[in-house]
Amino acid sequence: MKLIIAYIQPYKLNDVKQELYKREIFKMSVTNALGCGQQKGYHESYRGVDEEVNLLKKVRLEIAVNDGYVKPTIEGIIAGARTGEIGDGKIFILPLEECIRIRTGETGSTAIG
Repeated sequence: MKLIIAYIQPYKLNDVKQELYKREIFKMSVTNALGCGQQKGYHESYRGVDEEVNLLKKVRLEIAVNDGYVKPTIEGIIAGARTGEIGDGKIFILPLEECIRIRTGETGSTAIG
């Protein structure tokens, strides 16, 4: 079991979801996030004062998958999120020690679904 965490551009979320749905990956958690990387932000003038904005809006996806779904999940995220420009995002893959479905008490790979 793996936990896949991806940071992507907010406007690419629907594209990523569609690519994941094509690969039969339907369960995910989505949250708004702020971050910076190679983009380094931008300058903005507010009431005549120049301000540097270096925390940009991103979307964080968390997807727990069984080992057989790791590669399709990664391929789906890349296919939906890639523009070829700086700021497309990052994917992190972590080992997932345990998963428990609260409703039924199932554990392990059957709890992920």
